[in-house]
Amino acid sequence: MQIEQLYDFIRARRLAVISTTSPGGDPQSALVGVAVSPELHIVFDTVKSSRKYTNLKADPRISLVTGWDGEITVQYEGVAVEPEGEALHQAQSLYFKTWPDGIEHQQWPAITWFLIVPRWIRYSDFGSGRIEENNFSPTTLTSGPSKPSTRQ
Repeated sequence: MQIEQLYDFIRARRLAVISTTSPGGDPQSALVGVAVSPELHIVFDTVKSSRKYTNLKADPRISLVTGWDGEITVQYEGVAVEPEGEALHQAQSLYFKTWPDGIEHQQWPAITWFLIVPRWIRYSDFGSGRIEENNFSPTTLTSGPSKPSTRQ
């Protein structure tokens, strides 16, 4: 599946279930509002008192699932960073385009945003049997993902 198609699929959904790992090794999941960039970077907000914040600061690996209508999903694995400076401004701008009410969240005590860079994405349409995987090489946040390799 092309990056543009994955972008359109993720952008059309505004919710995802993210999974992180606690410092003790336990899996922990949460439903979050997400925004996606054309480079397939995903942004979400959270408060610093949340389990996901503590988990991601200790281990930035994260996975998420979005979709599920009509047995079509995107599974996404990546690395989450808490952006600062200009990167934070860009992440917030992307997030606020999808979630305009998120602008008000800036007033919340201890609010923060995470930016996820993909490492692996799987598109699954269980109705048609179409399953495609994309692997992304490690990249910097400014360069975006390299051209993915695809396995069908």
